Amino acid sequence: MDLLKLLAVFCLIIAVIKLKKPLYVSIAAGIAGTSILYDIGILQTLKIISASSISPVTISLVLAFYSITFLQRMLEKREQLVLAEMSLSGIFNSRRVNAMMAPFIIGLLPSAGAVLIACPIVDNAGGEHISKEDKTFITSYYRHISEAFLPTYASIILALQLSGVDMTAFVVSMLPMALVLFVLGYIFYVRKIPAETGLPDSDDKIRDLNNLARSIWTILAAIFIILVFKIPVHIAVAMIIVLNFIVDKFSWREVRPMFVSAFEAKLILSTVVVMMFKDVLTYTGVIDRLPAVFAVLPVPTVVVFSLVFLVGTIIAGATAIIALGIPLAFAAMPGGGVALLVLLMCMIYIAMQVSPAHICLAIVTERFETSFLDLVKRTIPIMILFLVIISGYSFALFLLQ
Repeated sequence: MDLLKLLAVFCLIIAVIKLKKPLYVSIAAGIAGTSILYDIGILQTLKIISASSISPVTISLVLAFYSITFLQRMLEKREQLVLAEMSLSGIFNSRRVNAMMAPFIIGLLPSAGAVLIACPIVDNAGGEHISKEDKTFITSYYRHISEAFLPTYASIILALQLSGVDMTAFVVSMLPMALVLFVLGYIFYVRKIPAETGLPDSDDKIRDLNNLARSIWTILAAIFIILVFKIPVHIAVAMIIVLNFIVDKFSWREVRPMFVSAFEAKLILSTVVVMMFKDVLTYTGVIDRLPAVFAVLPVPTVVVFSLVFLVGTIIAGATAIIALGIPLAFAAMPGGGVALLVLLMCMIYIAMQVSPAHICLAIVTERFETSFLDLVKRTIPIMILFLVIISGYSFALFLLQ
């Protein structure tokens, strides 16, 4: 019965998403469905979600997202990501490097619109040597690699919070898979681009290196502080914001509007509602009962959850499947640890590259005037090979942990 009830809740969330409703509305419907199916009662449900909305964990998540968005606004104001692309051209003088690294660097900070900055860079790098469909794939694919593992992304922070996995261990364990993604994209598409730009080498590579460091030091410093010193995300990013205020000589007049623009209401509301949903699920006791339920299934539990995360992400998007699936997966497989999270987050990453729920895919296909189907066709070969590689890698991690 627990599995049937959870399936009903999952289907309800998917159905509301299909009605083009915001994620927080879909998850709220999941809360209502869970309360009804498990006979929690209105007053008790209100008590749970009220406590969840002001819990230290929820507040910490909201502050993390707000501070990261604030830092992003500062970088946009000083056009630092554009400077990073120009620096790469000076350092490597390679079309291939520009096509891969510019979208990756631009993707270090979470913004759907950032993919538009990468589009002309990849367009120029590819020139007439590759089709616009290939350019669409390269732009989208490399822009999102950082989204698979960096704790500047809401989905990563949320998954780490819900799973309890150490942030540093997760990021370090994901680095080989990030490298695999780079290599696969290169083999299938980037190597079609000639390396030569036809331009003379930069006469001052030291200056270019300095400019590159200047353009992305805030992001790298924040990530370093978070991973090495285990400081909460919002505190580490706030420290960098204050330092960047001085280094980039921001005036109060420039910064003041950012306090408002950094407050992305939909993201914050969705985050709060996701944490409410998690607490309601916990209250039902279903999470504690799941290990016994999955123990009697003829299919390995890890295979079940891998398929759920892959298909669920394609249908509903990353945040929805993380909110619903991470607590359940770690309850069903208590010893999963970092190996399980690496597997599931890789499933989410690759599924998002073919998901209609992924807004960036709509933006990039519209920009290059290509079709979503063409993008999916180019992703499928890499998707299949990556799934094979991550299956073996996560199993090796499990044996070593």
